[in-house]
Amino acid sequence: MSTPDKSAAAARFTRDAAAAVRPGHLAGPRDPGDAWVEGEAGKFWGRFGSAGLLVFDEGRGILLQHRALWSHHGGTWGLPGGALHEGEGAVDGALREAWEEAGVPRESVELLFTVVYDVGYWRYTTVAVDAVVPFEPVVSDPESLALEWVPLDGVARLPLHPGFGNAWPALRGRLPGLTS
Repeated sequence: MSTPDKSAAAARFTRDAAAAVRPGHLAGPRDPGDAWVEGEAGKFWGRFGSAGLLVFDEGRGILLQHRALWSHHGGTWGLPGGALHEGEGAVDGALREAWEEAGVPRESVELLFTVVYDVGYWRYTTVAVDAVVPFEPVVSDPESLALEWVPLDGVARLPLHPGFGNAWPALRGRLPGLTS
């Protein structure tokens, strides 16, 4: 009996996942922050800004999300995160989004640092946390094709979301016990 071709199986999974969910078909009411903003620096998601959670685990690396094909820069790898709600702080928003998208338990992580990318009319905050209690991420909404713990040396080898790809070298240099 022959072993099925893993790349063919992966392609079928990706195709089927993309076909199963389309934008606008997410369950539940949309938040007023779920909107695009545009200006001289470009178009960005999150009327009140956005935030993502960089979860660092010394033994496993960082938690990355393989983004659904229908999403902006779909098929790339990045951080769980998304649009902030009105009046919501970036740390709380990143933790909420990571719980919704990846099942990251708030009580299992501790804040390391934050980094803000600000274009004047929109800002994105990377919230870096240390996984102080091990946990397994769970794909819990249609925005993810997969969630993986990726060793630090393997991150740059993946097709990264452009914003995360640009930020990764500086973020990596700030993680505990590392010298970029």
